[in-house]
Amino acid sequence: MSIATRTDSQSPALNVADSHDLIRVHGARENNLKDVTVEIPKRRLTVFTGVSGSGKSSLVFATIAAESQRMINETYSSFVQGFMPTLSRPEVDLLEGLTTAIIVDQERMGANPRSTVGTATDANAMLRILFSRLGQPHIGSPNAYSFNVPSVTASGAITVERGAGKTKTEKATFHRLGGMCPRCEGMGSVNDIDLTQLYDDSKSLNEGALTIPGYSMDGWYGRIFRGCGFFDPDKPIRKYNKRELHDLLYKEPTKIKVEGINLTYAGLIPQIQKSFLSKDVDALQPHIRAFVERAVTFTTCPECDGTRLSKEARSSKIKGKSIADVCAMQISDLADWVRGLDEPSVAPLLTGLQHLLDSFAEIGLGYLSLDRPAGTLSGGEAQRTKMIRHLGSSLTDVTYVFDEPTIGLHPHDIERMNNLLLRLRDKGNTVLVVEHKPETIAIADHVVDLGPGAGTAGGTVCFEGTVEGLRGSDTTTGRHLDDRAALKKSVRSSSGALEVRGASTHNLQGVNVDIPLGVLCVVTGVAGSGKSSLIHGSVADRDGVVVIDQGAIRGSRRSNPATYTGLLDPIRKAFAKANGVKPALFSSNSEGACPTCNGAGVIYTDLGVMATVESTCEECEGKRFQASVLEYTLGGRNIAEVLAMSVTEAEEFFKGGEARTPAAHKILDRLVDVGLGYLTLGQPLTTLSGGERQRLKLATQMAEKGDVYVLDEPTTGLHLADVEQLLGLLDRLVDSGKSVIVIEHHQAVMAHADWIIDLGPGAGHDGGRVVFEGTPADLVAARSTLTGEHLAAYVGASD
Repeated sequence: MSIATRTDSQSPALNVADSHDLIRVHGARENNLKDVTVEIPKRRLTVFTGVSGSGKSSLVFATIAAESQRMINETYSSFVQGFMPTLSRPEVDLLEGLTTAIIVDQERMGANPRSTVGTATDANAMLRILFSRLGQPHIGSPNAYSFNVPSVTASGAITVERGAGKTKTEKATFHRLGGMCPRCEGMGSVNDIDLTQLYDDSKSLNEGALTIPGYSMDGWYGRIFRGCGFFDPDKPIRKYNKRELHDLLYKEPTKIKVEGINLTYAGLIPQIQKSFLSKDVDALQPHIRAFVERAVTFTTCPECDGTRLSKEARSSKIKGKSIADVCAMQISDLADWVRGLDEPSVAPLLTGLQHLLDSFAEIGLGYLSLDRPAGTLSGGEAQRTKMIRHLGSSLTDVTYVFDEPTIGLHPHDIERMNNLLLRLRDKGNTVLVVEHKPETIAIADHVVDLGPGAGTAGGTVCFEGTVEGLRGSDTTTGRHLDDRAALKKSVRSSSGALEVRGASTHNLQGVNVDIPLGVLCVVTGVAGSGKSSLIHGSVADRDGVVVIDQGAIRGSRRSNPATYTGLLDPIRKAFAKANGVKPALFSSNSEGACPTCNGAGVIYTDLGVMATVESTCEECEGKRFQASVLEYTLGGRNIAEVLAMSVTEAEEFFKGGEARTPAAHKILDRLVDVGLGYLTLGQPLTTLSGGERQRLKLATQMAEKGDVYVLDEPTTGLHLADVEQLLGLLDRLVDSGKSVIVIEHHQAVMAHADWIIDLGPGAGHDGGRVVFEGTPADLVAARSTLTGEHLAAYVGASD
């Protein structure tokens, strides 16, 4: 008995299961990591810091999270795995102690125009059930309230069994009521297509009448139009009769046979609606987007007034409000409305809905409405919307991986975010956060600092330990952790003003403001106060304004900094001129490509049910070009050697001497300006970090001719040390005679401004007003707004 008791009292200490309290990573070599070995404590909050491009994402996302997801995927049947992305094993010697990883990244939410905040978070599903139970008049099931479900009517013969094997055929009519508005098909807007932008009616089809991108008579479209027999391709379009014009423009998809091949013919309008207009306009390729903006006018649907819902769905109400009314309400107001519903028959549903809506408010998104299209959310808003799913989750002992969760947050909102991260940790989860903001680094239980530099100069662990230890360490992050930008002694005076009058986009309340020109003007305010609405709604569309937003760079493995910035064009031309051959030879996506790997540098082997294996091409040894192309040189280097250079090396190379190429040097100069001197010209875009992509975009768009530059949160993904470099770049832009308007929350940028416009005082309908205009020094002295208080605390104003 006594022995049993003693064993029992000691069992917690002896239990082997309790000893697995570390995630061990040995010899990680993904991207730029150099044999990194770290031990990360479980059930703690670990923050990964380091300059942009030092290898934080490579360690956290491409190694730890990727291996966890790969191993979970392998537990599914091979049939299911066939539908999942194939993940190759990360370059690492040993990974121990992994738990299920849930990744909450900055990827914008799907660009599907049917997706709204409500549909993306299950709030709409709950509301539809609520209205189908309590709505008066009762119109049907939850589908009757969904704008993605059309109404269907069908009739036909049904067979009725009459016992003893007898059957009788009867005619029956079937009707299913959906909530989709029939006019706009649940999109909320109707489009009107300008026919003059589709074709030149003085020409025939064979003469190239069609002006729609991709519709050329040389390819399949030409074969279909010539072989369909509905009209004469040699007759000018203006001479078509009614029937021929209808067939060209509006004919519904019809099966035809051309040259013995079965094809489908559809009129131009159905084709455009299917291929261009069913997607989010902002997600289209630039040349197609330009065509859509030119040819198509979008107007609010007159039948449903933009609510996307049928009149039946809008007629059913609870306490005088229809589902369209409640979806248009600000979420914080909707939460109060739901609280006022007392109906025991749906009590569990109301509790779940209440919790979901309160989570929105808690996470700082109470200013959104459920009918807000998901594609219009910023990167930070999308990330926080995804977080809502995990807040109420009953899962514990999982690893949550966050990519800069404070993006797009005002210092006032960062505190809330920190509390949410701590709550996830306190439930017994491991929380890994890639972050640059000192406010979030401060709450970490454990810090891993990578560096010392970026790219090839990074990829090693500079420090592991507590926040206090980091402060005392001589690493780049440690030195900059307590950096505080001082207010400028003198500010520039403006040379004019951009007048904004009566701005009322989204939540703006008739704002009148003069934005000074010739200076660095920062627009700030809490998340949801109306900053982006003011600038994008009233400034961005004016002539001479260049907008550099947070939109992600879209690029495949074949894209690299040289192709994205347009740098490869002058380089190819210089090589062609020096060697007397065609420029196309010096493109790995064109004639010069290695025939074995088609210019990819790697060969993908699909092993069916197993993961796809990627191996370096043996023919070109990963150089991507044919051997004959590599014999041509410029300044003693071949094209593969030039693409393997870093930006700094290449800038020196193209500056003078035999390889002097002013056009290339100019682009390289801009890349060095934004702090990307360490990138290699041929590095695939897919391997760049968020901060590197943001700056690559900045360098590219700075080349656009304009007098006013609008930057939307340019400090996204930037380390404290990189922010100084960005401020220097902004100063150089202003000193060269440009006007710079920055939408920003970073206090260092605010302190460096010449003029601040602060919106607020709150978010949503509690914001939308200008609460301060003036210099940073005046804002700190007045401390009349939330921004003023936080900026005063940041610069350490004592008076």
